[in-house]
Amino acid sequence: MSRTATLTRATSETEISLSLALDGSGRAEIATGIGFLDHMLTALARHALFDLTVVAKGDLHIDFHHTTEDVGIVLGRALAQALGEKRGIRRFGHALVPMDEALAEAAIDISGRPYLAWSVAFARDKVGEMDTELFEEFFRAFAMNALLTLHVTQKAGTNAHHVAEACFKALARALRMAVEADPRVGDAIPSTKGAL
Repeated sequence: MSRTATLTRATSETEISLSLALDGSGRAEIATGIGFLDHMLTALARHALFDLTVVAKGDLHIDFHHTTEDVGIVLGRALAQALGEKRGIRRFGHALVPMDEALAEAAIDISGRPYLAWSVAFARDKVGEMDTELFEEFFRAFAMNALLTLHVTQKAGTNAHHVAEACFKALARALRMAVEADPRVGDAIPSTKGAL
């Protein structure tokens, strides 16, 4: 089964087109109009081994909030759609990723129960032109719309660029693990309830 999704979402604030292939090679074509977000999504695709294309046009003349949040929404929905019934996946994933002095951990349960626990603090308000408070908005929008439980914890770090990048790479590696086919599970849904 092809684990892919192609979605578009248009509001008065943003227009987003996104395609996702879970069993990819890490290829990314990202154009959100926000340089640092492009950098992070490229890293996410590479380290999750997803093929990801994102084209977003948003009201950046106001600020980066709507575009960042809405990309998280669409990416989360695409992941949920690409996973379908979630048959045969590992379901759980975790990763501890260093980025120089920064260290971040991500733990995922593709449970159907959306939740974000965010324990990350930034020493400054911006990375480039992007407000650091928007990283939590992205992760929350993604987790809620992907219908997964996500814990992101900063273990160390003072450089805001390094902290953000460690968080995105940890998410990527945890996702890679969680969506992988588990040969011991076969075609079963990994839940005692029989549904996720």
